[in-house]
Amino acid sequence: MSNTHNDWPLWEVFVRSKQGLEHKHCGSLHAADAQQALQMARDVYTRRQEGVSIWVVPSNTITASEPDDKAAFFEPMADKIYRHPTFYEIPDEVGHM
Repeated sequence: MSNTHNDWPLWEVFVRSKQGLEHKHCGSLHAADAQQALQMARDVYTRRQEGVSIWVVPSNTITASEPDDKAAFFEPMADKIYRHPTFYEIPDEVGHM
C-alpha cells in the first residue's frame, strides 16, 4: 500500500454519544486498516469525550438503494396494512401508548 493518505481506503465513521441509543454517521476518513481508522476516528470525531462507541466501515462495502428506485423499492410496503398502527385496536385497559 502506498504511503500517501489518499491511496488508503475510505472509511465511514459512526459514533454513539453518551445520551444516544444509536450510532450516527459523522464523517469519513482515509486509513490504512480498521484499527488505524478507529484510532483516527477517535481523535477526529470524539475530541471532547462525547462518544461511548465508534464504528468504522469500509466505504466500498456499503450497499445502498437509489433515490430513483424509490417507488419500486418502497411501494410493496403499502400492501402490508398490518404494519400500520391503525390496523390494531388498543384495549381500553391499556390507556394510551
